[in-house]
Amino acid sequence: MNKRWKPSVTVAAVIERDFGGVRKFLLVEEQTRDGLRLNNPAGHLDPGESPEQACARETLEETAFHFKPTAIVGIYLSRFEQAAAGRVTPLDITYLRFAFCGELGEHVPGQALDEGIVRTVWLTADEIRACTPRHRSPLLLTCLEDYLAGRRYPLELVTTDPSLFLPNS
Repeated sequence: MNKRWKPSVTVAAVIERDFGGVRKFLLVEEQTRDGLRLNNPAGHLDPGESPEQACARETLEETAFHFKPTAIVGIYLSRFEQAAAGRVTPLDITYLRFAFCGELGEHVPGQALDEGIVRTVWLTADEIRACTPRHRSPLLLTCLEDYLAGRRYPLELVTTDPSLFLPNS
């Protein structure tokens, strides 16, 4: 049997801001099947967009802040099992995550947040480490630690071929 494996491609933003000498990171609190969880502003890559464009879009949709990616923090491959209604065995899901850091832009007052997003929160690295049971994914902390370790790669590391932006025929 020939079965092609296709991981889900996601993007995430690691966003830092200084609050009077205290470094804090922008997270979203979202309603999931497991209750309220914390995550980076993150989401799936949509057809016809580059990972960089997807990260800017997802950040705006989930936080109401414009965001301009300036570097890649890392590229992560991870696997999760998720219970599914009507199934004895859980779904086996693999994600390929592109995490970016960059410049936080203007807030868009009155913009509704994506479905499931309850609010945005600013937390210190220690506060994020202290609440790992509330993380939606272990990648939240992995991306944060890589960012704090100074990992930054040029955006040119990922090439988006122009064919991606052509209409389907």
